[in-house]
Amino acid sequence: MAILDNESVERSRGRSLTPPLARAIARRNANPSLAPKPRGQVQDEVNLVTRLQAGDHAALEQAFNLYSGKLYNVALRILNDQCDAEEVLQDVFLTAFRKANSFQGNSQFSTWLYRLTVNAALGRIRRSKKAKEVEYAEFLPRFQHDGHHAVRPVVDWSDTLDERYAKNEIQELLAKALEQLKPTDKTVIVLSDLEGLSDKEIAAATGLTVSAVKTRLHRARLFLRGKLAVQLGYAAA
Repeated sequence: MAILDNESVERSRGRSLTPPLARAIARRNANPSLAPKPRGQVQDEVNLVTRLQAGDHAALEQAFNLYSGKLYNVALRILNDQCDAEEVLQDVFLTAFRKANSFQGNSQFSTWLYRLTVNAALGRIRRSKKAKEVEYAEFLPRFQHDGHHAVRPVVDWSDTLDERYAKNEIQELLAKALEQLKPTDKTVIVLSDLEGLSDKEIAAATGLTVSAVKTRLHRARLFLRGKLAVQLGYAAA
């Protein structure tokens, strides 16, 4: 399914794409690996936002060219479904264009787009009710009353991975583990460990506090490590 899935999809939603956005999406469909333009080759965010707020369709196309690559990756990693990610991306840029005046400039424009993307992706998950979560406790470290690990010895199994498993096998195991995270926890992992956003940027993109982001990251990473350990035949400790 292409990001632009025929005019019938848009008619069913009671809206239509602007010609510049349709052209930008068509180019991306023709070349899915199309990289966003470096920041130095476009006007700064302030001018871009000003043009969007004035209803400049060319600015919308420019914003799509600049940000669509990263936003699509975020949506795809959260949803794990190409069609859903493409629809989220389309919705995000339509929303950004129509609601550009609601952007107050309290954060970077790119952070606002991240938030629109996260909200759209998580909303899609809530509506679909397809999320398959597991209880974290089984895969988190266990401690004795004195604070020491309940399982001894604690083995650093990560150094032996390449000896037993090919890189693609490890990536497959990790991808399956990611799918078992709670949607918000998965989102902060994606934004932090895969997209490289700071805790502050993640907080702005998700609506969480910075401390909540830190807590969720820590717990999610412990779960992922424990899950991988169990799958590789080690204790979750």
